Amino acid sequence: MGLFDWFKNDEEPPAPQTPAAPTAEEIAEALDMMDAKVVSAAVSTAVIARVFRITARLRDTLPRMSNSGLATVDQYSLIATATSYLPLTVGSYVRLPRDWADTRPVEAGRSSLLVLIDQLDLLGETVDKIYDAVLARDAEALVVHGRFLAEKFAPGRAPLKQPTSKPQTPTSTLDLG
Repeated sequence: MGLFDWFKNDEEPPAPQTPAAPTAEEIAEALDMMDAKVVSAAVSTAVIARVFRITARLRDTLPRMSNSGLATVDQYSLIATATSYLPLTVGSYVRLPRDWADTRPVEAGRSSLLVLIDQLDLLGETVDKIYDAVLARDAEALVVHGRFLAEKFAPGRAPLKQPTSKPQTPTSTLDLG
């Protein structure tokens, strides 16, 4: 054993902990907090309407994710929008004084309000596209099942025998029909 072996730490460093994905309850709580935040911050009705539209669409989409067959990227985008992107976007705006944020140009002659509205519109469009993709999968399943039923019960197929309402029994042994 050499001199430097005494100072060397043979223990492996612990593996970094990856945070667990947020639960459905945590996501719902984040959406509720976002709705409450924009109302309490007394922001423009244009901002409130856009945030409510996004949070409502997220509430509609998130429960369908598990059986939708969405790509992991889309699932991540939905969760990140609910828990990170939307809160950070709105939070940056809310921290500014209303009169300054709504009137002072900050980017290409646009005020912080207009910049925020553009960002909310982009988030809304993205969430709408993912929602449409989820519903399109459900609609496709309906179409496929319809094709199956049409093939199974096609018009050229022999009809199923329908039971008569009252079986006819001959009244006499000589009666044939």
